[in-house]
Amino acid sequence: MPFSIVRNDITKMEVDAIVNSTSPIPSTGGGTEAKINQVAGEKLFMERSSLGNLYTTQAVMTEGFNLPAKYVIHVASPIYEDGKKGEDHLLYITYLNALNLAKEKQLDSIAFPLLASGLMGFPRGDALSIALKAIKDFLLENEMMIYLLVYDKLSYLISLERFANVKSYLDENLEIEEYYPHHGKSSRMRFANMENIYADRVPLKKIKKERSFENILKDLEEPFNLSLLKIIDAKGLTDPEVYKKANIDRKLFSKIKTNKDYHPRKNTVLSLCIALELGLDDTKDLLQKCGYALSMASKFDIIIQYFIENENYDIYEIDGTLFSLIGKTLSNF
Repeated sequence: MPFSIVRNDITKMEVDAIVNSTSPIPSTGGGTEAKINQVAGEKLFMERSSLGNLYTTQAVMTEGFNLPAKYVIHVASPIYEDGKKGEDHLLYITYLNALNLAKEKQLDSIAFPLLASGLMGFPRGDALSIALKAIKDFLLENEMMIYLLVYDKLSYLISLERFANVKSYLDENLEIEEYYPHHGKSSRMRFANMENIYADRVPLKKIKKERSFENILKDLEEPFNLSLLKIIDAKGLTDPEVYKKANIDRKLFSKIKTNKDYHPRKNTVLSLCIALELGLDDTKDLLQKCGYALSMASKFDIIIQYFIENENYDIYEIDGTLFSLIGKTLSNF
């Protein structure tokens, strides 16, 4: 997928470029910057120094030297003061400057740390929201593999209200397992077929969308790709609008579209359902065409269901929630 959240050491990323958040004045820095310089070797700092001082938001590029990455893009991230001096906008521009430089150099992949969330003082939640917005806006118009690296779940918190709502919904819909704590996996598998238990329960805002594509999806013998194309046509969407909103690679989407025998993974089908803004019943029907189902014994599936029921189809926010609660996303499940 074009965008992925990973938990990794940025100095070990085998990409075209990694991003280094640095001070305006050449320095070996501390934390992540110090480690990048250590792994890359002294030539990295020498080349960075030759580029002089940077202004806030500026991005420059050096060789990667001993790093697995070919290049290092150095950015001068803004310092957070009180959030009232345009810091958010400056950080957003910093991301775009790094991405546009990578595009200018015709790079195919780039890895970011969570910029400005350390010594620069940005609250992690704010830093994350800005990163997602910048990456999302860039990918709407461009093709590139972008990684956002985090070390812990606390680096990836969404707003407290949203997080609390999703966790409450998750706890509510998993509580049946609490009555059978010793039955193990086989019991959880049986509970996966008991969704009717929850039919009259409304943990939060319960939205029942009218089934718009029942006639398209009712023929279970029809290939998945044909049903998908019919829905795309019915919604008047273009292919780029769908695969970009689904955070799916263009080549993978083309394979799904043109090969009636191609069997996409469950997370890919779910990503497409989210991009098409399908209701819960239509999502279940489209999943069924590939032999999949939503399980009430799966935290992953319940979180997806929460967002569909609440008509929130922002795949970036969904991935953020998944990562925060269970450490996985649609792109790496």
